[in-house]
Amino acid sequence: MSLFVEMNLTCPNCAEVFSFEAVGSVNADRRPDLRDEILEQSFQTATCSACDHEFRLEPDFNYLDVGRGQWIAALPAQALRDHLEIAAGKQAIFDLSYGDAAPSAAQGVGKDLIRRLVFGWPALREKLVLAELGFDDVLWEVAKLDLLRSLPEAPLAEGVELRLMGLSEAGDEEALLDLVWVRSESEEVLNHFQVSRGLYDEIAANPDPWVPVRAMLAAGIFVDMQKLFMGDGAAAPPPSESPAAVAPPP
Repeated sequence: MSLFVEMNLTCPNCAEVFSFEAVGSVNADRRPDLRDEILEQSFQTATCSACDHEFRLEPDFNYLDVGRGQWIAALPAQALRDHLEIAAGKQAIFDLSYGDAAPSAAQGVGKDLIRRLVFGWPALREKLVLAELGFDDVLWEVAKLDLLRSLPEAPLAEGVELRLMGLSEAGDEEALLDLVWVRSESEEVLNHFQVSRGLYDEIAANPDPWVPVRAMLAAGIFVDMQKLFMGDGAAAPPPSESPAAVAPPP
């Protein structure tokens, strides 16, 4: 079931204190409307009772969708720097709930779940979009790394992320992937562009040349190209190499 806890919030606009039901966990199988709200980018948006100012709480909950095989621990974007320690703790929580330390019935559910850790709403939403499209998220991160080498301008900076918003199809025309550069905390979109779906399909059809990069990305439950740029942990490439440098040539 999905769990909510009533808490007091302080409006960042007028400092009014008001109550709001903050999410503790989401079960998308029983509450598909909550999944829809995440995709619509409206989930956990609070409205001040005094000045009507709207603002969104940072994610801090576990997301379960057995039908799509997803278990996701979603945390605030600013916690990204501590991803190594957080990943270990969230893996332990999964093990107690659905893994080796769980009752046999729960283990039966857990064996079909892909476990992931994300930071910020844009990252969580992207995982849901990938599941909807049937994309492998490890291969998608490889595709993003490959794309970076061909972009004339890539606003790479801490707190700025490249995220997939969805797929655009127009009759017989080529399907296009909608991407944005977005600030992870504020969700401010800096740039929007489209690329051919072939960016992903070509890598999915021939993933073998990408084995080293795939292994780095798939190490642990935090599957995101950002960890390759952070330089802390076994998943990072050698200091003399950029993530693009360890990828095969086009």
